[in-house]
Amino acid sequence: MRWLNLSLLVLFPIAWFAPLMRAALLPLFGMDEISVITGLQTLWGTDPALALLVTFLAVFAPYLKTIGLALLQFDLLSRAVLPVLQFLGKLAMADVFLIALYILVAKGAGWVTIETAWGLWLFTLCVLTSILIAWDAGRIPGTERPAND
Repeated sequence: MRWLNLSLLVLFPIAWFAPLMRAALLPLFGMDEISVITGLQTLWGTDPALALLVTFLAVFAPYLKTIGLALLQFDLLSRAVLPVLQFLGKLAMADVFLIALYILVAKGAGWVTIETAWGLWLFTLCVLTSILIAWDAGRIPGTERPAND
C-alpha cells in the first residue's frame, strides 16, 4: 500500500491537468477541454471565494491526505491523525460529486454539449484509492478502538 499511496503523489497532479470533460455551447461549435486547473483559472476570475473552496477540495485536501498517509505508513506521523486524514479524503470525494453535479446541470440546460473525459475517471480513481488506503491504514493491529460493553 505504501507504493500505491506514493504513486498518488504523481497521479493527482496528472489528474488535475487531464481533461475532465469536453464542452461546447452547441454541437455545431468545437469542443473545449476542461480540466481541474483550467476550471480553477476561470473560477478565480469570476468567483474567488468559490475558487478558494474548490482549490482546497480538489488540490490541497487530496494531496495533504496523501502526504499524511505516506508519513503515517513510514512511521513518521502519529496514528492519532488518521481520522483527520480520512476526513480530508471525504472532502476530496465531495469535489468529485460537485463535478458530476455540474455536468448534470449543464447537460440539462440543453444548450451545452458535454462529454466526460479520461481525466474525470483518473481523478475519481485517485480519490477512491486514497480512501481505500486510509481505510486500510485504520485496520492496522493495535489501532482499533475498544468495544463499549
